[in-house]
Amino acid sequence: MNKKIVLVEDEKWQAAHYKRVLDLNNFETFVAYSAYEAIDIIDEQKPAAIVLDLLLSGTTGLTLLHELQSHGDLASIPVIVATNSSEQVTVTALKPYGVAQILDKTTMHPNDVVSAVKRVVS
Repeated sequence: MNKKIVLVEDEKWQAAHYKRVLDLNNFETFVAYSAYEAIDIIDEQKPAAIVLDLLLSGTTGLTLLHELQSHGDLASIPVIVATNSSEQVTVTALKPYGVAQILDKTTMHPNDVVSAVKRVVS
């Protein structure tokens, strides 16, 4: 059985890369390119985890995190933040929003996203 993952990333090449490595590791990955698109996909799919870029075009990932917390059935979904701004945010600060881990895009390796997802869905 594949676990559903929603990937929220506005850089299409990066979204394709994350999706490829997650799919190769038997996750069923749904991609949203904006926070607005993500909320619909998350509500429909009820994923096991969300991988979220904070710096999205338009509405930020922080807005999405806040929106998820306002929905009782979505608030418990663990979130992995993948960002270029990891030095500006902490898991402690984002934990009330369901953030379980922060990945630094500037130093992460391709399988780091897979390891993080496996950690939060196990």
